[in-house]
Amino acid sequence: MTLRSVDLRDELAEAVLERVERSLGVRLDRETLVRKRRSLGARTDRDTWVRIERRGLDRVGVQGGDGIASAEALRGIAKPAWFSGTAWRDESEPVVWRADETELLPDGPVGSAVLRKDPGLPPEWWDALNASLDALATQRTNRIATPDTETLTPELVTGTIHGVFPGVDTAVTEWRPAHADLNWANMTAPVFRVFDWEDWGMAPRGLDAAQLWGASLGVPALADRVRRERREDLESREGGLMTLFVAAKILSSGAAPGDPRTEAARATADHVVKDLQTG
Repeated sequence: MTLRSVDLRDELAEAVLERVERSLGVRLDRETLVRKRRSLGARTDRDTWVRIERRGLDRVGVQGGDGIASAEALRGIAKPAWFSGTAWRDESEPVVWRADETELLPDGPVGSAVLRKDPGLPPEWWDALNASLDALATQRTNRIATPDTETLTPELVTGTIHGVFPGVDTAVTEWRPAHADLNWANMTAPVFRVFDWEDWGMAPRGLDAAQLWGASLGVPALADRVRRERREDLESREGGLMTLFVAAKILSSGAAPGDPRTEAARATADHVVKDLQTG
């Protein structure tokens, strides 16, 4: 069977929603339904939240796609509690559906994944972000991060970076747990929480900081703030590589035409390449 390219923002999904309701014993509030490219989410009648994801079998891997559930073991991180989950293999195509029921978030997302306007976050928000990322870095897991649903292997790091910055030494020695999808749509404000943990796992140090920097490049002052707040990560050797990893994705041939992040990504990446070559 061939995996269809699907955008859940455009697909009818009532049968999926009904199956989740039966499996979890909840009623989903259709008026609160949030549609993303590969996930759906809605509030339930017991004041919880359910996130539903569609993922190809080739992107599930040995980890089983239970990132949100397994993240419940993490401590010291401002995240919603996980309560229950259900998963099933699609009968008509090589796809796994998974639904996870979690605690309601205290506020809405900061914004879209990539921002075009400074959200004006208070100092306590940044303090909470730093405390959570620092706590995450101290923990250990057998999971491997899957940014953009791809397992983050040394080969993926090298291939992505060399596609735009050939010749860079991409050897990674320092790996730490990462959220692996840290952007402005996966954090709340003014009360900080970080959610959508389906891709978390071990990654080169600085992945989360680099991802958030990349998602902020449309607002130069915000990108600078991210680099200041996560300076230790981003100025490490692995942080430099993760900066190039993120920049390469922005600058690759698949980047959106006219993306306002490209010029800033190129400028920072050029400095990082020089630092890595002379470091």
